[in-house]
Parts: sequence; structure tokens; C-alpha cells
Amino acid sequence: MSFGAPYFLLAFLPLVFAAWRLLRRGRNRGIKFSGFPRVRPSSGGWRAAVASVSPWLVILALSLLVVAAARPRTALSRQTRSVDAIAMAMTVDISGSMLALDLAPKECLQGKRPFTDAMTRLSVVKKLFAEFVGKRPDDLIGLVTFGGYAATRVPLTADHAALLKVLEGVEVPTASFDSQGRDLSAEEQMTAIGDGLAVALARLKEAAPSTKVAILLSDGMSNTGAVAPEEAAEAAAKLGVKVYTIGIGTRSVMTPVMRIDLYGRKSVSMAQTGFNKAQLEGIAKRTGGMYFDVNDKNALETALSEIDELEKTRIEADAYDRWDEHFAMYLAAGAMLLFFALSLSMAATRRLA
Repeated sequence: MSFGAPYFLLAFLPLVFAAWRLLRRGRNRGIKFSGFPRVRPSSGGWRAAVASVSPWLVILALSLLVVAAARPRTALSRQTRSVDAIAMAMTVDISGSMLALDLAPKECLQGKRPFTDAMTRLSVVKKLFAEFVGKRPDDLIGLVTFGGYAATRVPLTADHAALLKVLEGVEVPTASFDSQGRDLSAEEQMTAIGDGLAVALARLKEAAPSTKVAILLSDGMSNTGAVAPEEAAEAAAKLGVKVYTIGIGTRSVMTPVMRIDLYGRKSVSMAQTGFNKAQLEGIAKRTGGMYFDVNDKNALETALSEIDELEKTRIEADAYDRWDEHFAMYLAAGAMLLFFALSLSMAATRRLA
């Protein structure tokens, strides 16, 4: 048993103080009087009994709610096994240009079939990523995304099921506007390849396997970021990290792009989306990796065969499949007991609503 949010257990401190106050009040509640043999003590009836019990019921109910907030849980499965692994950081572009539809079937580009969400550059990348992960069961794989800024979505892990679940939710940031009509997501839809690669290197630096690889999937049009792509490639070379780049896109000057407005409505319009193949090739060459084109059907197999030739490290890998959450029963019990305690208290004091 463990807690997903153990800091909520600090709420027990005021409950313990309240219980102490109740005990102290109960001990000091009597009065001294002369003894009369014929005086019989009065119990005060059921209202007095309820009045003394209901505060304790409230404290118990609140305690159950605190436990529920701390999210008690148990691991349903934990596997520890020895594997020959490579550390891999999948670095995925989620900039606005990844909504381009230039990789859609020819029928769609010719207007014979409608476009769908599954035809964007990002959708193609996610599908390629999932295939890649499925063929690397023993490797430690992490997920880094970058647009205007880079972020680690999943640290290096052997739990590929959880990794793919997070990948499903990766999307290009949608448009959001302030009161003056300015697009607040404009920066997020830019491309910071250098920052993305730098974050991936930070994750790989302390990894257990001696062989470390970064897979960069992008359209290769870096236009923002604190770290230049060339600087990130130089850092990767010094760390001994090979970067395999996969180019997403075509050389078309004008391409159809999926647009999503503030209200979630989708439309397709023509826009200029560049594709800098040379930049991706330069990053791969500088680090000793290779460049692949997403349109090359053999690119994935070639990349896998190249990576298979790299040195592997035998490590102990832990994989957590999923957690069994127990907060629901504590929440239900606490809510019911609190309702019962308050109802008793109101009945005893004749303050029913």
C-alpha cells in the first residue's frame, strides 16, 4: 500500500488537535457538589448521548476523507527482470507545422477524398513512434516533446504500455486568445529543435545503459529556442549520444493544413510550411547517427537494424503496469458517515432544515 498524494495526510494534524480538545472538554465538564444520598444522576436522554458522540463521528468521517484525498493504492504488477537494454529518448515535434496534411494519400491531396485527423504529420509520427516502441521491448524509452518549448512527457522507462498511453494524448497546442485577440499559443506552435534535443540529452545523461540514443522526429524547421540545433548536436557528440533523425514532410511550398479554432472546429486551408532536411541530416551526421525520410517505407527497419548493432547493457528493469486505486471506498464511507453524523446532530438539537 502506498499513497499517490501523501502530502494530504498533513490534514490529520488539525483533526488530532480537534480530538484532543474534545477529550479535554469531556474531562472538565463535571461540577463539584455536596453529596446527597437521594440524588440520582441523570443521563440526559438520547439527545445528550448523540450530542457527545456526533463530534467523534465527524472527526472519523473527515479522517476517511483525508485518506481518500491521499489516494491509497497498491501496485497490481511489478516486474523486475534483467534485460540487454539501450537508453532511447524519443523526441517529437508538436509545433504548428505538424498539422500539415502533405503526407495524406494522393486522393485527398487531389480533392477526391476528405482529409481526417489521422493524416497530419503528427499523426504519422505517433504511428511511427508506436511501431518503433513495439519492436524495442527491452529498451528504456522516454518521450520528450517540443514546440516553442520542450518538456519531458515520460522519463526513461521499461513500462512501454504507459509510454504509449501518454503518446496517444500528445497533440499540437490549439489556438487560445486573450481579450485583445492575441494568440496566446503562437509561441507554443513554433519549433525549438535545439531545446527538445537538449532536454532529451539531460534525460539520457544519467541513464544506466552505456549506449544512449536519441530519435528526433521533426519537420526540421527550427525557428526559436534557447539552444541552437547545432549546439545541441555538439553536446550530443561530446556525451557519446547518437542522434537518429526522421524527417517529416515534403518539399511542397504550399501544403494543406488542418486548422483548429478556439471552439474546436476543424477546417483545412493552404499554408506555407517549410521542411529543412539539411538541418536534420547535419544533426545526425555530427553525432554519428543517420537520417531517414518518413516516406521511405524501409526507413524504420533500417533504423532498427542500425540500432541493433549498438552495444547493449544488461540492467535490472522495473515495469509498473498499473495501480489499483482505493480512494473511492474511503471517499464513499467518509461522505456517508459525515452525512449521518450531521443528521444526528441536527436531530438532537432540533435544527432540522
